Amino acid sequence: MTTTAITNIGSLVTNDPALGDGSPLGLIENAAVVIDGGTVAWVGPADKAPAADESFDARGRAVIPGFVDSHSHLVFAGDRTAEFNARMSGRGYSAGGIRTTVAATRAATDAELEANLLRHLDEARRQGTTTFETKSGYGLTVADEARALRIAAAHTEEVTYLGAHIVSPDYAEDPASYVDLVTGEMLTACAPYARWVDVFCEKGAFDGDQARAILTAGAAAGLIPRVHANQLSYGPGVQLAVELEAASADHCTHLTDADVDALAQAADTTVATLLPGAEFSTRAQWPDARRLIDAGATVALSTDCNPGSSYTSSMPFCIALAVRDMRMTPDEALWSATAGGARALRRSDVGTVTPGARADLALLDAPSHVHLAYRPGVPLVSAVWQRGVRAV
Repeated sequence: MTTTAITNIGSLVTNDPALGDGSPLGLIENAAVVIDGGTVAWVGPADKAPAADESFDARGRAVIPGFVDSHSHLVFAGDRTAEFNARMSGRGYSAGGIRTTVAATRAATDAELEANLLRHLDEARRQGTTTFETKSGYGLTVADEARALRIAAAHTEEVTYLGAHIVSPDYAEDPASYVDLVTGEMLTACAPYARWVDVFCEKGAFDGDQARAILTAGAAAGLIPRVHANQLSYGPGVQLAVELEAASADHCTHLTDADVDALAQAADTTVATLLPGAEFSTRAQWPDARRLIDAGATVALSTDCNPGSSYTSSMPFCIALAVRDMRMTPDEALWSATAGGARALRRSDVGTVTPGARADLALLDAPSHVHLAYRPGVPLVSAVWQRGVRAV
């Protein structure tokens, strides 16, 4: 098997304090990485690197772990430009929001949905994302939810069943029957394609009792819970996520002191995943990352890429937003976008550059990872390795 040495790395982020400078990022200056097949074989000072079959000169630039985007909605069709334009222009807008995407997704062919998914995955990869989670949730029928997950599962192992995104328009007058469908026939059809089960626990979507029923049914079918929690208002989502040992509580914008304490106490189990693209795209209140981090919670950053409220696939953009508007340091934001995302997916093989980890790395056209926030909007990712293969 061919080995590749990436040499002359000015600054390497390993996310392993024991390998580097003792910080959470485990920084190594003047470093090298040796890749053997799809895994990292060696990490350390460049002058001690073992011989390899091939070499790549980083020319003093920074190398970081590939981003781990643990929350996205990429199986969809249609466009909601008019909705965004109206929102940003201060005008009222009466179209259907998520329902607009549901109608377009139902009308699309499998080939059209897959082509759109692949376009967004390529877009994300070119910006350094090497691991991604994605959800169903724009079909809301048994057949459409199952096909969304089947299409997603062909391209990632991190697939989430989100039949409980909103109550299907077909059941607008009978939400209880829709919950029965989501926990019954739809779950049976979707579980074989998914690893996770999710629910939008929010006013106008699913209340605490409905969310509990959906998550416990999913868990009984072998799926691991994660929760859209406390995005638009205070509510039971975070407490439910912690109680059910969900892998993540996502959004976490409106938190009581009890919510923050619960996430801190569950830091080894339930990650607080923050999605600043949603706040940017809706001009909503920013999540307070500083409050969560200072309390001891584990924090991840993700894009929430979706056509309605956060149409970005750029993890670097989300890092810049987190530093500027959510009071994270550049180090914290990068850790949350890599190792934090891996924690939210309960993965130990991604989000780090350590021996035995999957060889997912991004080369920055910059001397330091700090440039991701220092130079917002600049395409700094110049090379990407995914499972040891040069992908960009």
